[in-house]
Parts: sequence; C-alpha cells; structure tokens
Amino acid sequence: MARLTRAQTQELTRARILTAAKAEFTEHGYRDAKIDRIADRADLTRGAVYSNFPGKRALYFAVLAHTAEAAPEPRATPGHTVRDALGALARAWAATLPMATDTTHGTARLGVHLLPEIMTDDLTRQPFAQLLALDAIALGLALEQLDPTAGRLVRVAEAALTTLHGATTLAAAAPGFGEPFNTVRACEQLADLDLHDQWFDPHLSTTAHTVDEPWEPLPATDLLTGRPAPLDDVVLILGTHRLSAVEAPLRAGAAVTAAIVTAHPDELSPLIRLTTAHLRDHLRHALPHPTWPRLRLVNDDRGFLAAAAGVTPHDTTETALRITSGRVTARAHGFGAAHAIAAPTSADHPT
Repeated sequence: MARLTRAQTQELTRARILTAAKAEFTEHGYRDAKIDRIADRADLTRGAVYSNFPGKRALYFAVLAHTAEAAPEPRATPGHTVRDALGALARAWAATLPMATDTTHGTARLGVHLLPEIMTDDLTRQPFAQLLALDAIALGLALEQLDPTAGRLVRVAEAALTTLHGATTLAAAAPGFGEPFNTVRACEQLADLDLHDQWFDPHLSTTAHTVDEPWEPLPATDLLTGRPAPLDDVVLILGTHRLSAVEAPLRAGAAVTAAIVTAHPDELSPLIRLTTAHLRDHLRHALPHPTWPRLRLVNDDRGFLAAAAGVTPHDTTETALRITSGRVTARAHGFGAAHAIAAPTSADHPT
C-alpha cells in the first residue's frame, strides 16, 4: 500500500477534526463546545486541532461551510417570474429554519450562532457585508433576466435577504414567533415593490492599460458550479472588502471570474466558502440556470491566482485583468479597476 503524502495526511486529519467538531457543536452548541472534547472525539491532541484551525470560531465556520457545500441539488422547480423566484428562495430558506419544537442543540440549530459570532469582530463584519452584497448582486442580476422591463433588482434581492436573515435570527432567539409562510408571502410581494433602484457607472479613480503579458495560472474551481473555472475574459482579484465591484463588468456584458483573496485566510476562508455555498443554493432553488449571471467565483485562499496576476493578497485589493487568447492584454489596479477593465475604452491607454 502506497504511503500517504504529507498533504494527504493533513487532509485526512482535517476531515477527522471537522467530523468531531460537527458532533461537538451539534451536541453542545457553539458556546459550550470545547476544543479538548473535539480533540478527544478525533483521537488527536489539542495541539493537532490548533495546528489545523486557528481557533474555535474558524473551526465553527469550517464545519458550517463543509455542511453547506455538501448540500444536494434541489428537486423543486425554480421560479420563472420574479415573484415565483422570490417565493422559491423564501420557501427553501424557511425549510432550514429551526422549529420551536427543536431541542436547544441539534442539527437544525447548528448554524444559529453564525451571525452573533460575525457581529463580535471587525475582522468578520466587513467581509460578511461584502459577501452578502455579492449574494444580492448575483440574485438581482438573475431576477432581471426573468423580467427585462423591471430595471435593476439588486435592492429587491437585498430586501429579500434582509427579511430572510431576520427570520433566521428570530427563529433562534424567539422560537415560535412568526409564521414562516407569511415570510414567504412577504418575499413574494417584494416583486411589486418599487425601491427606486438604478445602476450608475462608478466614478473611476483608475484606468486600464494595454499590456502583453503571459497568463499561466494554476487551475481553479468555480464555487458556484463545482467545475473548473475558465480563467479568461475578465479576471478580478478582489479582497473581501471589494466584492461588490463585480457588478460593473457583469453589467457591461463580460464573463467574469472573481478570485476572492484576504490577508486572513485561516479565519476568513471558511466564511467565504460558507456564504458562496449559500449563494449557489439560492440560485439553484430560485432561478433557472440560464438566468444566472456570467460569474465564476474562486476562493483564492492560497493566493495562487493573485500570484499569477502579480498581486499581493489584501482585503482591499481590487485588480482587474483582460485575458485574450491566453495572455493578459489589459490590466487595472485600485478602486474602479473592475469597471475600468470592462469599459469600452478600457484598453486605450498604452503603458
């Protein structure tokens, strides 16, 4: 039998820790869970747990991400009108809410400490806000495909997500309060709500420049489809504070690959995986695949795509590349780079 490589051994160890941690969080809840008990369940030392995860919060996020990524394809039919799509999204969401009869702990309540833990730290709050903005942009763009006369629907998607996250919080804090079917109907009614939503091109503070550079990135996986991400057309390297920048090139008609980077991958990578898995499920449940935006998402937690683009990962990073025939033909850096690279005049400024 061939010996396992170091990377394979570490992957198996992490899997054991995640299994043990999920059992611990399910049985005791996040607050009362203990790293020592997780180590015992995994038949490992406390040090082995900390060598793979920086702390209990990162481990909790990783357990939730692993669980969300393993969710099966939905069987329900997605909506073919804006109202039906919002209703489908809300019904799928309501099905995951803990019920008043659920025990204090258990599988149904595994994720109830997510928002409280995010709220405790600036390190997680701003990235989570931008990850939700990314969710709303993707949903809004897809909803617009169902009714091209409706205008921009990102604010409608934001209102739906606000309503549903509020329902999750109250289901945990006030079991039995509120009727889930009323939440579904409220979300459906958002289709008729005029939120005066318009798209305005960003005021640019940077320009794109014509270049001719090699482009030799390592393969990457699209978090939304699980398939290899085609690393061409427009490639964005976006820090967790700049994720909403994807909207500009998508509205310009580009196919966009957004590599999400952070200066704190051990803490934030699981949160990125978790929220993008939720976005994938929102699209799956609510919207036919042909309506999905031309967006590929990559969790560049090891910085491989950033390195290929010549970028040092940071949470405020915004770098945009135009890839043509396997080469970088234009690039832009800084605030507004994503819009600059997709604008009609983006490559009119030779270096």
